[in-house]
Amino acid sequence: MIDFRLGDEYEALRKTVQDFAQNEVAPVIGGFYEREEFPYDLVAGMGRMGLFGLPFPEEFGGMGGDYFALCLALEELARVDSSVAITLEAGVSLGAMPIYRFGSDEQKRRWLPALCAGEALGAFGLTEPGGGSDAGATRTTARLDDGGGDWVINGSKSFITNSGTDITRLVTVTAVTGQKPDGRKEISAIIVPSGTPGFTVAPKYSKVGWNASDTHELSFDDCRVPAGNLLGERGRGYAQFLSILDEGRIAIAALSVGLAQGCVDECLRYVNEREAFGSKIGAYQAIQFKIADMETRAHTARLAYYQAAAKMLRGEPFKKEAAIAKLVSSNAAMDNARDATQVFGGYGFMNEFPVGRFYRDAKILEIGEGTSEVQRMLIARELGLPS
Repeated sequence: MIDFRLGDEYEALRKTVQDFAQNEVAPVIGGFYEREEFPYDLVAGMGRMGLFGLPFPEEFGGMGGDYFALCLALEELARVDSSVAITLEAGVSLGAMPIYRFGSDEQKRRWLPALCAGEALGAFGLTEPGGGSDAGATRTTARLDDGGGDWVINGSKSFITNSGTDITRLVTVTAVTGQKPDGRKEISAIIVPSGTPGFTVAPKYSKVGWNASDTHELSFDDCRVPAGNLLGERGRGYAQFLSILDEGRIAIAALSVGLAQGCVDECLRYVNEREAFGSKIGAYQAIQFKIADMETRAHTARLAYYQAAAKMLRGEPFKKEAAIAKLVSSNAAMDNARDATQVFGGYGFMNEFPVGRFYRDAKILEIGEGTSEVQRMLIARELGLPS
């Protein structure tokens, strides 16, 4: 019989992160959000808890856990705030995971301990200003200099999370490094340490949501890094990052479920306090049905990411399940945020209430790490439909 109960270790982790989110994040995150300020103290707290090292081996400073443990942490954080959750998600699955999956022993020893401790952040430079969902249309280039000792990188990347904080230590970028025999671009991944001459971080974006997270456009102008900064095999950069995105979609699904569930949490508190027409509004069937639908969406989406994570951890193909989980959960987050705002009425339009932040944060979940349209395309391909 299938049992969806969490094991003792998973449940202990979930409860620990829940307590941190409720007691440490919730009281202060509204101020960070309004000021559009990166919450360094909260990130440091997550580092001390070992959250940035959850899925990595102890030999690199990790906690020896797995990807599902990371997902549980993301869900609990996002029930309170998505800026903090996406900082963790991007720091682990996009910043550190490529180095762990594809890096040399030397690269792992150099970068992973600080990344696992949350003392440093890494970023993932894939999207470009003219590329969007078409990541294969990379225009950033990298060529070996005449001596073959350095990569010389030119180009730009956009919407890069964790790329400009005071503790950002590296960005791994995809760049065209040549041409394959069949005429297609040879795309490789290269580690660029922060502060490298020719590497410029633009001022932070003015965003609709995720206002307490860090997002920038990056540019590279004859930026030189050692040839040894190649991550993995030359010409495999695009394939490497596609596999990283498959994993990351499960993490984003978990984050989305957290936001969807957070909307339910806030509504349950509110409807038992707010009165209208002589009764608590939770007594009205219209409100009850709306919240019932919200809970149903969150529950269904959670099962989708649980199943995708289970397949991944068993070493089975999970591309379709990850796309389904990301599509279903991001829809749930957006729908629940809209309904929660309606339940709160005018107060839902105020940033001082969490549902106001939830509504602003939800939309990007249907866009980042693969749009909903891309998820549908992936699902169709996995069903054998023509590409």
